[in-house]
Order: sequence, then C-alpha cells, then structure tokens
Amino acid sequence: MAASSEEFGAAWKIIETSFSSSKKLDPAPPVISPLGLQSAVELLINHGIGHIIEEWFLEVMNADLQQRIAPNFLAYFSSSVPEDEIGNFMSKVIAELYDNLSAYIPKLGQLDEISMCISLPTPSSMDGLNTVLYNEKKSRQPAMERAQSIFKAMLLPQYQIPESLYANVQKFYSLTMRVHHTTDEADIKANNEDRDDECIRCTGCCCDTDNCQCQTLLHIFHQVNQQLYELGLLERFAGEAVTSVIHEKIQDYVQHTCKGNFESSYLSCLETWLETKVVGWLSEVYRGSEGCERYNDPNTATSVEAYKSRLYYLLYETYTVVRIDQLFNIIIEYPESEPAIVDLRCCLEKTNLRSQLVTSLKTALETRLLHPGVNTADILTAYISGIRALRVLDPTGVILELVCEPVRKYLRTRDDTVRCIVSSLTDDSSSDLADELVRGEPLLLDDSCQGEEDMANWETWYPDPVDADPTKTSKSRRSSDIISMLVNIYGSKELFVNEYRTLLADRILSQFNYDTEKEIRYLELLKLRFGEAQLHYCEVMLKDVADSKRINSLIHNGELQGHQSMDIPVNAMILSAQFWPTFREDKLELPAGIKSSLDAYTKNFETLKGNRTLCWKPHLGLVSLEIELKDRKVHISCSPVHATIIMHFQEKSKWTVDELSVIMHVPVSVLRHKMAFWQSQGLLKEESADTFILIEEGKGGRHDIHMIDIEEETESAMASSHDQREEELQVFWSYIVGMLTNLETLPLEKIHTMLKVFAMQGPSTGECSIQELKHFLDRKVKEQHLIYAGGVYRLPKPGS
Repeated sequence: MAASSEEFGAAWKIIETSFSSSKKLDPAPPVISPLGLQSAVELLINHGIGHIIEEWFLEVMNADLQQRIAPNFLAYFSSSVPEDEIGNFMSKVIAELYDNLSAYIPKLGQLDEISMCISLPTPSSMDGLNTVLYNEKKSRQPAMERAQSIFKAMLLPQYQIPESLYANVQKFYSLTMRVHHTTDEADIKANNEDRDDECIRCTGCCCDTDNCQCQTLLHIFHQVNQQLYELGLLERFAGEAVTSVIHEKIQDYVQHTCKGNFESSYLSCLETWLETKVVGWLSEVYRGSEGCERYNDPNTATSVEAYKSRLYYLLYETYTVVRIDQLFNIIIEYPESEPAIVDLRCCLEKTNLRSQLVTSLKTALETRLLHPGVNTADILTAYISGIRALRVLDPTGVILELVCEPVRKYLRTRDDTVRCIVSSLTDDSSSDLADELVRGEPLLLDDSCQGEEDMANWETWYPDPVDADPTKTSKSRRSSDIISMLVNIYGSKELFVNEYRTLLADRILSQFNYDTEKEIRYLELLKLRFGEAQLHYCEVMLKDVADSKRINSLIHNGELQGHQSMDIPVNAMILSAQFWPTFREDKLELPAGIKSSLDAYTKNFETLKGNRTLCWKPHLGLVSLEIELKDRKVHISCSPVHATIIMHFQEKSKWTVDELSVIMHVPVSVLRHKMAFWQSQGLLKEESADTFILIEEGKGGRHDIHMIDIEEETESAMASSHDQREEELQVFWSYIVGMLTNLETLPLEKIHTMLKVFAMQGPSTGECSIQELKHFLDRKVKEQHLIYAGGVYRLPKPGS
C-alpha cells in the first residue's frame, strides 16, 4: 500500500530526530518512542529506500568531523609538547576525541540492525528491481567499518599528517616504552636502596623517585591504546611512531650491548631481549594487558605475530650492520672473535646484506691495509686472519674470493711478498703459517682445481651463491689450505722454492754453525707441499753443511798425509757452487796472514779430495778476534771487512780512508761506513777528515775484557733478487744467441717456446713469462745486440 507524502515526511522526521541525538549536537535530545522509530524505519524499508538512512547519517557525521572535531583535534598538535607533560597531554587529547566520536558508535549499531532488515529475503510478490537490490545489499560493508574509514580520512589524512603530531606521538610511545622496561626490570627499587640522602631520579619517567609517575604513565598508556583501538585509529595513529620507537630502541640496544666486544655470542641474548621486552611492549600496544577484552582477539594476535617477524628481521639487520662496520677489527682479532663471526653468519642467512658486507670490507681493506704505510708482513698476517675468519663466515669461499682479490693483486706488486711468506713458513715465532706447514697437505694450485668436482659427497652438496665467479670451481674455493692460497697469489711453486733456497743459504751463512736439525725438519715438511724434485737443490745445500763439518774435523785433526799447518785456525763452509744461489760479489783483499792460512786450508782440502779445489769468498764469513790494547782486551766476532780494517792498524796506528781503500780494494763509501763501528766501540778515532787513529787506552784507564758481537750486519750474503734475475736472464741470452745463430730469425713466441723446452729447467733458471722475455729482448735491441724487424728477431751481422 502506497504511503502519502505526509507519512514519509513524518517518518523521516522521526528518523532524523533520533539519529541526530548526539550529545555533541543536541545536549538534551527529545525522547523518541522506539515504536515510532521502528515504524518509520519499516515504512522506508517497505518502499525500498531504507538504505538512505545510513548514507544520510554518515554524511552528517562526516560534516561534524570536518567542521568541528578534526580541527579541534589537530589544533592540539600545532606545537611540540615537553616530555614531562606528554603523558597528560595525550590522555586529555585522546579522551576528548573518544568522547566526541563515541556518541556516534551506538547509532552505528542501530544502522547495522536496519541493514539486516533490508537484507532479509523479499516477498515473492516483489518485482525484479527489489530482488536486484537485495543481492546488492548482501555484501554491504558494516557501518562501523565505514565510519572508521571516515575517522581516519578526516582526522589523520594519509601523507598529510602534521609533523608535530608525529613527533609528539613518537615522544609519547618512546617514554612509555622506557617506563615499561623500567618497571619490568625493577630499576626503581634498585636505585632507591640505601640512597635516601641523595636526590635520585627514576630511570623511567625521569622524575624524582619520591614523585615517580611510572604507574600513572602506564595507566595512561593502556587507556590511550584502548580508546584508539575502539575508534579503529590505533594503527593509523600509532603505527609509524611505534615502528620508529622500536627501530631506535633495537639500534641503541644492539650498539650498546655488542659494540667493541667480539669474544662473546650475543644473538641468542638479543633474541630473548626482543621477545620479552620489545614484543611484550608491542603486544600491550595492540592487544592490551592480559584480561583486556581485545587481548584474545585473533585478528589482533595475528597482526602482532606478523609484526613480530618484521622485528626479528630488523634485529638481525641491525646486528649485521653493526658487525659489518666492525668486520675489519673482527678479522684482525680472529680466532678470539670467532663468536662474533658465527653470529654474523647466522644473520647473513636471514638478511639481504651480503653485498653490503663485501663492499664495506673491501673498502676497509683498501683504506686501512693496502697502502705503502703498512709492512708486507702485517698485510700477510691480516690476509691469513681474513682467510680463516671468512671461511667461518662463508664456507663456500665466495665472500673470501670477492673480498681478498684486491689484497692478492696488491701483494703481487710488493717485491718482498715471497720472502715474507717463506720466512713465516720457517720461523718458529710465526705460528700461523708454521702450524699450516705442519699439517703437511699437498699444494692445491688454481690450475689443479679446474677438473670435475668430486661427487663422492653428493648428498651434502649445495650450489654456490649467485655472486660466485662461474669460472672457478667450488672445490677450489672451499679449500681451507692457507699455504696453497698464498702460493696461488703468484701461481708458481718455483718462485717460492727459489726464495726458500735463498733464505736457507742466508740462514746457513749467517749462523756459522753446523747444526741443521731444524732446517732438515722444515725441508721435510716443505717436501710434502712442493715435492721432492723441487727441493733437491736444498737437500744438497744441507748435505754440504754436514760434509763441511766432517772435512773441517779431518783437517784440524792433523791426520792427513802432507798436512799443511795454519797460523790462524780456519773453519770453512764448503759449498757446491752449482746448487747454491748466487752470492753477493764484493771485493776484499785480506791481510797476508789470513791469506796464507786460507792457502794452507786449500792444500789440505786438495789432499783430501784429490781433483777438487776451493774458491774462497773472502767477504763472507765470521771472524773471531782478540784485540789486546794497553789497558784492556776485547773479544769480538765480526765480518771479514771489519776484521781486516782493525788488523791493518797493527802495522801502523794511523790510516786514511783512501789508503785503506787501495790496500783492501773496498770502495771509500763502504769503508767509511764500516769504520764507524770501531768508532762507536772506542777503538778508532777520526783525527781529521777521513783520517783515523787507534786508541790504545780508554778514558778510565780500566783493564776490562769486553765480549762484543756485531748485530748491525744484517746484509744478506746472497745477491739481490734483481741481480739474481739478471744472471738468470743472461743464461737465457746464451741460448737465444745459439738459436738465432742456427735459425737466423725467430719471432718472440717461438723463442719463448724453445726456452721453455731447453732452458727453463731447474731452480738455477726458473721461469720467464713472455712479457718478461719481450722486455729483455727489447733491451738487447736498444743495446744493439739484436735487430727487430718484421715481427722477428735476428743477430746483427759482424761489422754492421
């Protein structure tokens, strides 16, 4: 039955009066009969226009929000509020907002009841239009949800929240988090004990302990969260601030707890702290305290759990960033810092900071390690620590490969790298490489690792990370042998064997004794690494030492037939020239008495060995002297040069440097430097420029006996590496001359190939790269010993 316009007007008047009865709009709303409201609503529903009630009400509420509630609410946040007032401020503002909006909440429930009536099945007599309306209303959004969307849009417009509002909200939640942690940890009680005579401030609210506001702030905290939750504004109002506060808290806590300490594992402690303190506070923000109505809300619990997973990621990320900044120091302190490495490895598996770690560590190495101010030995020590630490951090070896490649390239540019490595291998005080040598594993060179992977352990195999170099096999990366990695810096065993020969020769000739037990032990360990063939020359060198001991014993026993007596006792180190490295060649003319004793020793040796003789190196060795002066005796061990200088002062007490230089065949500059030692010992005095006299009596007239050992003589007995290489290249030159004499012209590649077959055999020559050979041949062209034309080399014709 159709209703008249008067009936529609009366019904709408009843609805409008009832739903406009907000106490904010009408402090004394008229009493409306429920029966009248129900009849009015049924009238509109029966005529298919019941849905306009909700639309009208939400429009009215929206206008009230826009004109009155939102401006008043945002006006409170026009400026920053001090921290000691923020609790009361937030309590007042949110309570007023809740009071304004809560008046609409009962009406929204009534609207949902009306919507339920609209959604009931229509009688069969209704036309098709009403059926379509019914199907559309089935999926309508509840009025409360629509209202909450309006609250958010009007009060907290997205991307337009005032900066001061965000700052005050963050200040409030930062304060309540601190208070929450303080009350949990019972810091207030601890601070109050036995300190009644002092003014103590609470660590939570920062007030005097007699006027602590922590419990009040916690009450305000729960009240504000509950009111915002009921209005549907909690996430929009507090979400960003809560996230920021938690981020800041995690970063501060991780920095304060872990920075600078690498010897303890902190990850499990941090996870416990996050679960009990941070997640506990977060749960109180979104779920309220236990017993609260929303505490068991499954939707809220799900949101907290999802948020918790992000917090754990943030914790791992923060810890990883802190450790990445400290990684250089962590590596230097390895193995004491292994707990920090293990924690970092766990975090890297859960974060996406691998590339940041690689970039940061490479930068740290280049700025703090790879520059001329750092000794090669220190670079090698750091490199070895890096190998060990990064093997723990990344067992695949990919991070080590990426990070340490600049270190390897830099070490190749240093002339003393090989010597430092070999010295460390055979130095008792250097435990890192000495321990590796004792392990006795064979060398694993890069070119030996390119074969097929060992699939015996295929069940435990896992692929390399995506940042791995595809040209290298995982087997070569995962090799934990440090010595192999050091040798692979150059990729040549011969280089290290030759350096060891030089080092061994230096040690034998500087110690001047026949005890080679330790050297034999090192040699046997090196054989396991480099092979016996490579170290055959070193075996001969040690055998020469043993033979020298035996020959000296036979000569000094005087049992040889035709034994030649020696005025000065001589003990010789008899060396097989072709097996020893090149010696440093210095000229020195020895005094006649010493020369006669050396000649007698040579005669005795020839008697013992038949067809062999000796070629003396007079500048090498050690001389034991007893110097008798008027008031004292001095016992001293010194070099032949020093001994020759002081022995000449037996002939006369005054010499010029030029006179000694002529008679000793030693350059003036070298001689002046050597004489400075005797000056420092008070035996010589420079009377005038380059003129020295012997001092027979000391100033105190004492009759002391001094035992002096010269420690300044650290110069190697071997030729420099440059001089040795030049000698090796001269050996190649003799082969090259022979080739070009027979074949007339040859290109560079052919010369290099033929040298590899005929000349590059054994430690006496070593290898020569094609670039080094080209440089050598170009130098010969400049010296006019070769002619280069048309891409081939030839010898110049005689007389040209």
